[in-house]
Amino acid sequence: QVQLVESGGGLVQAGGSLRLSCAASGHTFSVVAMRWYRQAPGKEREFVADIGWSGGSATYVDSVKGRFTISRDNALNTVYLQMNSLKPEDTAVYYCAAVPRVGVWSWGQGTQVTVSS
Repeated sequence: QVQLVESGGGLVQAGGSLRLSCAASGHTFSVVAMRWYRQAPGKEREFVADIGWSGGSATYVDSVKGRFTISRDNALNTVYLQMNSLKPEDTAVYYCAAVPRVGVWSWGQGTQVTVSS
């Protein structure tokens, strides 16, 4: 099992930036990828970005391409989501997920991002 703790959310004006962090602990050797999802009020959870745990390129949902950047620091077992040029429609609870080679995904508790217009 992998434990995930997100941080870095908050309130920001449109056009501003935030950096989310997701610290992983536990059986991180089983992780093959890390993903960020978000869920806005009244909407389904949406994929935002992912990155391979040991390498490989990142992928993004179209709505955040060019504005968000996912990165990782394997020495710290931490994944980041740098969010620039934030829009009110980016307001959501952001979750990180650890994708294992086999088995159940692990999820963090979520961190609230609110973008005011």
